[in-house]
Order: sequence, then structure tokens, then C-alpha cells
Amino acid sequence: MTLLTAVFAAVSSTVLWYFKDSKNQIKLGTLSLMYWGAALMWTADAVFAYAELGMEYFTPAPGEMLNDFFLGLSVTALGLIIWLALLLFHDPKGVVRQALHKDGSS
Repeated sequence: MTLLTAVFAAVSSTVLWYFKDSKNQIKLGTLSLMYWGAALMWTADAVFAYAELGMEYFTPAPGEMLNDFFLGLSVTALGLIIWLALLLFHDPKGVVRQALHKDGSS
């Protein structure tokens, strides 16, 4: 489930990047690369788990699947938080800069 969650997030962010962020203003390419990195990591994990467990790898317990799904959601949320921090740091539209300047001059 972690692999499936990461691949879904990677594909979604890549499609958004391709169609909506042509000028790289909101750094969707960075978010996409983070998710593709997670998907690649879990692909390697799945290959090694399959090598160790064999066909048993494809019949996980329901509790294990739920835990893996929550881990995938947690990593997806962490990627969004890192992307949001990066976006606020770079501030492509100057919104944070204006808010700080407005508060500082009052």
C-alpha cells in the first residue's frame, strides 16, 4: 500500500506539474520528484520483500495493509509539508514578503 500511495501521489503531482506549472512558480516539479523518489524507494523495498517472502508477499494481513496505507499517507503528508515550507521560503508571488513588510512597518 505504501508503494501504491506513493505512485498515486507521484502521478497526480506530475500531471499537475505538466499542465499547471509551466513557469515553475509553485515548484510542483520538486513535489513530483519527492514522490517519485518515495515510489522508487518502495519499489526497491517491494523487490527485496518479494525475494525474501516469495508469493506470500502478495497476501498481507488486513492489519498490515492498513498500517502500510497509513505510512504511505504519512509520507505523502510529509512531502506536502516540505513542499509547502519550500514554497513559503521561495515566496514566488511575494505574499509572505508583503505580509511581513506590512506587519513590520505598522
